[in-house]
Amino acid sequence: MKKLLASASALAAIVALAPTGAAQADELTLCWAAWDPANALVELSKDFEKASGTTMKYEFVPWPNFADRMLNELNSGGKLCDLLIGDSQWIGGSAENGYYVKLNDFFDKEGIKMSDFADATVYAYSTWPKGSPNYWALPAMGDANAWFYRKDWFENPEIAGEFKAKHNRDLAPPKTWTEFKEVAQFFQGRQIDGKTVYGAAIFTERASEGITMGATSALYPYGFKYENTPGKYDMEGAVNSADAVAGLEMYKEIYECCTPPGYTDSYMGEGLDAFKSGQVAMMMNWFAFMPGMVKDEQVGKVTGFFVNPSQKVAASTLGGQGISVVANTDNMEGALAYVKWFAQPDVQKKWWALGGYACHKAVLNDPSFKDSQPFAAQFLEAMGGVQDFWQEPAYASLLQAMQRRMHDYVVADKGTAKEALDGLIQDWTAIFEEEGKL
Repeated sequence: MKKLLASASALAAIVALAPTGAAQADELTLCWAAWDPANALVELSKDFEKASGTTMKYEFVPWPNFADRMLNELNSGGKLCDLLIGDSQWIGGSAENGYYVKLNDFFDKEGIKMSDFADATVYAYSTWPKGSPNYWALPAMGDANAWFYRKDWFENPEIAGEFKAKHNRDLAPPKTWTEFKEVAQFFQGRQIDGKTVYGAAIFTERASEGITMGATSALYPYGFKYENTPGKYDMEGAVNSADAVAGLEMYKEIYECCTPPGYTDSYMGEGLDAFKSGQVAMMMNWFAFMPGMVKDEQVGKVTGFFVNPSQKVAASTLGGQGISVVANTDNMEGALAYVKWFAQPDVQKKWWALGGYACHKAVLNDPSFKDSQPFAAQFLEAMGGVQDFWQEPAYASLLQAMQRRMHDYVVADKGTAKEALDGLIQDWTAIFEEEGKL
């Protein structure tokens, strides 16, 4: 990618000089994905509009098109977005190419402390290079992949009794992937209320990121790692370890044994549809959809939630995003003012109450937090063990390679798990060699 904008040091100087007092931009456009949390943010931001006199505009793009639309906007030097809530994987490329403003000087000036936000979210959503004290975003939307389940089916005495007789344990949300497979197989093809149901809705989507986000939910707990040594790109024996092979084999087994017919290219929306229509006992999806599910008129009252099952380790696939100031904005002052406002503990508390996933410790460490929503305790547990995809500038190419390898093996039934992971190392090695990192 070419450098379209000023250097990071020059941008930092611009931020340091930018006034953050009473004068505000008349209008700001915030870009994000089109989903329930975005609607909550519109409601939250009405307070900013009242306090600042700034009119907020929004560009919300459906998830299947979000990355292409926003990355094209950044790459082309467009001026649509003043603020962007972008995926964690974009941090590396956006920092190195000058698309985002480095926020260190601004944070220091305004007394915004990154230590006030959950460590995992700062690392994933804000830093580049990873783990360094170089901040390109404020943690905005904590998220992880998790599970929804039909409590009424699990608690049905007849169904629960049959499961216990078969497996000599209570029917309950599974703690491991081994247990998960048993539960999913138990429900597969079962007749409930005169309807054939299936074990689980999982991610199999090929075009964007779906099957990677799904497969890693099994790979991580089994011990999959991207590198043996962080920052060394030494993938052999990590990406294709025996444990990683076992995790990928498990994901394929779940796909083959326990999903609805024709479930070959499905992601968030398809999973929600399958669950709400009563097709599946369990659904893989993001915490972000849980507030909406609780309120759902069809199944809200009979829905429970559980964290991603462990196996060798407890781990969940990270979702979520940070909010960044787009360096090409004509409204730098107003954009920074919005970030300052959003970082306030009281605003973060209201963000959680409206259905957003606050990352501020003032919210997460509140003694009442775990009881504030039926999924709050699970969210805290999941965020303690999240793992994320590569956040390299070549993220898009790295993701496309994994999407192809995972879909070919899991859905198209091509080759073995070991061959898929070996091939992935070959793909990624070529990409990193082209990037000059190997």
